[in-house]
Amino acid sequence: MQTNVNANANASTSASAKQNSFKRRFIRDFMLNKYLYLMMIPVIAFYGIFHYAPMYGALIAFKDYSPMKGVLGSDWVGLKNFEDFFNSYYFVRILKNTLLISLYSLIFEFPAPILLALLINEVRSRMFKRVVQTITYMPYFISLVVICGIITDFTNADGLINRFFMLFGYDGQAMLQKPGLFRPIYILSEIWQRIGWESIIYIAALMSIDLEQYEAARIDGASRFKQMLYITLPGILPTIAIMLILRMGNLLNVGFEKIILLYNPVTYETADVISSFVYRKGLLEFGWSYSSAVGLFNSVINLALLITANYVSRKVSKNSLW
Repeated sequence: MQTNVNANANASTSASAKQNSFKRRFIRDFMLNKYLYLMMIPVIAFYGIFHYAPMYGALIAFKDYSPMKGVLGSDWVGLKNFEDFFNSYYFVRILKNTLLISLYSLIFEFPAPILLALLINEVRSRMFKRVVQTITYMPYFISLVVICGIITDFTNADGLINRFFMLFGYDGQAMLQKPGLFRPIYILSEIWQRIGWESIIYIAALMSIDLEQYEAARIDGASRFKQMLYITLPGILPTIAIMLILRMGNLLNVGFEKIILLYNPVTYETADVISSFVYRKGLLEFGWSYSSAVGLFNSVINLALLITANYVSRKVSKNSLW
C-alpha cells in the first residue's frame, strides 16, 4: 500500500513538474516572440468565428429543424435524416458521381501542375518561361461565372469547340446536353483553369533544390532526363506528398458552384454531386435538416480519408501533416 502511495505521489510530482516546465517555456517563448503571438490572434479569431463556431449548427442534422423553434428547440429525430438519405434513390447516384469526378480529378488534374512545373523548369529562356507562366495563371483569376459562360458558349451547338469536332463527324448537339460528356468537360476545364496557379508551389519547391547536385550529375554524364528523374523528382517529393494528402482530404468536396453553373436536369444522372444535392435540398427545397445530414456525412468521409492518407504517407514516404 505504501508503495502505491509513493508511486502516485511521484507521478503527481512529475506531472506537476512537466506542467510548470511547459508554463515556464511558454512564458519565455511568449516574451521572446510576443509580436508573432499577437499576429496569430486575428487568424485564431477567424477560424474560431467562421470555422468552429458554425459547427454548432450541425446539430440540426439530428433534428427536424424549424426556424421558429431554433436549433435547440427543434424536435430531436436522431439518425432519421441519415437513414432517409442512405435509403433514397439519390444516394447511389450522387455518391457515384462525386467519387468518379473526384477520382478523375485525382488522376488527371493532380499531376498536371507537376508536369507543367517540370517543363517550365527545363526551359532556359527566362522570357519564354515568364510568358508561359503568365498565360497559364490567367484563367485562375477569371470569375467562375465568366469561365462557365465561356465553356457553355464554346460547347453550344454553334460553339467553336463543337464546330471543330463536327469536322471529325460529331453530330453537332450541344455538348453540355449530353450526360456522357459532362465529366470530361468538367475535368478538362478544371485543368485549364487551375494548372498554372497550382504549379506555383511546385516551382517554388524546385527552386529549393541544391544546384550543386545538377552540376555533379552533369560531370558524371547524366542526361537531363536522368537529372529530372533522380534529382528533381525526389527533391519535390515531400511537396507532392503533402499536396496529395490535402487533396485526399477534400476528395468528396467537389465544388458545387461550377457544377450548378454547368449542369441541367438532362445531365443530373452524371453531374449531380453531394454538394449540388445539398444546395438544392437545403436552399431551394428548404430541407435544412436533411441537407445538413448529407453535408455532415460528406465531412466525416473526408476526415476519414485525410487521416488515412496522412497515415499511409507517413508509413511510405515519411512525409505527413502531423
